[in-house]
Amino acid sequence: MSYTGELIALTTVLCWTVSVQFFEAASKRVGATPVNIIRITAALILFSTYLYLKNGYVIPLDFPARAWFYLGLSGIVGFFLGDICLFKALVEVGPRLALLLFSLSAPAAAVMGWACLSETYLPFQWAGMLVTLTGVCIVILEKNNGPGQKTARKASLKGVLFGIGAMLGQAGGYVMSKTGMQTEDGFLDAFAATQIRAIAAFACFILYFTLTRKWGNVAAAVRDRRALAFTATGSVIGPFIGVSLSLMVLQYLTAGVASTFLSMTPVCIIPFSIYLHKEHVSVRAFAGAIIAVAGIWLLMNK
Repeated sequence: MSYTGELIALTTVLCWTVSVQFFEAASKRVGATPVNIIRITAALILFSTYLYLKNGYVIPLDFPARAWFYLGLSGIVGFFLGDICLFKALVEVGPRLALLLFSLSAPAAAVMGWACLSETYLPFQWAGMLVTLTGVCIVILEKNNGPGQKTARKASLKGVLFGIGAMLGQAGGYVMSKTGMQTEDGFLDAFAATQIRAIAAFACFILYFTLTRKWGNVAAAVRDRRALAFTATGSVIGPFIGVSLSLMVLQYLTAGVASTFLSMTPVCIIPFSIYLHKEHVSVRAFAGAIIAVAGIWLLMNK
């Protein structure tokens, strides 16, 4: 019984969990918006170098037009619009509610995969998704009642809509990626596919920064060597390795199951919160983590 897809998915979660630490450190120094375009630029350089060393070209021009269309659209919907909505939601309603809405991308991807890709799900897979997301929600919603804790932020309609936009961007982008990667002969290379997504998102960020006149913020971020080093390191682990592996998962698992595995990132951050940030993690949060792992165990039973 092969667990290749599940192991790749868990490796992806680990990559995303580690990369978040570097992006958070960089964002605290120069802001989240400049970090976004710097990380995609760094990822594009890595993809081009990798593809040149592997195949002798820097851009997969041999991919069919259909793949370029769906993967490019996936980059716009997932990398660009989804990320902007997520960051806006984080500001408007705070990380707990924003991440809670974002975690719903797993069932959304399952429904989209069923409707658009004719994917089928067994009852125990639906149960596994439900159990895993329940555990993730418990972790996200766990409150720190320690000294200095701020009053909970009210959920504005604007913030909730941004959260829903981030969720739909993640789910839609993932399903579009699978649509673009599938061919009659199998799946296209995941690293080259991710590069196409990054190219589309990069073009959108160029337009966005030009229209909003925020290039000065990017220039200041580039001059901060520590922030640049943090972003570059996170780009290797996250957009280059992690996102490429997340597309590779789609060769083995349905979009809904794969998205459920990837929603485990808030749970996997717990050890980093304890050892790196010296945060107190409650028994309830640990219980949520155990429930999430139990759901993953259900998904791995074939």
